[in-house]
Amino acid sequence: MDKEAMMKKAYELGFKYEQDFRGCAQCAIAAMQDALGIHNDDVYKAGSGLAGGGGECTDGNCGGYTGASMVMASFFGRTREEEGTTKGREDKYVSFRMTRALHNKFVEKYGGVLCKECQKAMFGRSFDLRDDEQKQLFRESGAHEDDDKCCAAVGNGARWGIEILLDELEARGMTLADFKEMDKRS
Repeated sequence: MDKEAMMKKAYELGFKYEQDFRGCAQCAIAAMQDALGIHNDDVYKAGSGLAGGGGECTDGNCGGYTGASMVMASFFGRTREEEGTTKGREDKYVSFRMTRALHNKFVEKYGGVLCKECQKAMFGRSFDLRDDEQKQLFRESGAHEDDDKCCAAVGNGARWGIEILLDELEARGMTLADFKEMDKRS
């Protein structure tokens, strides 16, 4: 599958997963992993509590941003074994650079990366998702139905994450085949 097709697939899956299952960070992770054909359930599981800005608090990062950042870093982040080494520092800064590129795309589209900032851009206001009445209003405002709300933010995060990751692979003369050992399906 070529880059554009993978980006399109990541967007479509991110949108659909958020629409059907909720949990923006995990939906972005799943969309990217499915588009790439490389699954790691540990990364997916680690995204469990990060929806709605983290625990639905909305003052943390958008899950579409966080989930995509996690997948990118799973390819080029440092390991515990390498944390004090030159390679570990280099890998850490590669993940920083990719996450900054994703950050810039979110800021350009949504005005920020925080869940409540993205909500303000999409809805004209933010919602406290820990409050049942506000959560219901959030849902009634099209959060999981409208083409330009949360499902789109998850889809965009997954699409942009794929783009940034594939650009990094290409710049390094690498392909996804170089990472097949990462595929850890349960």
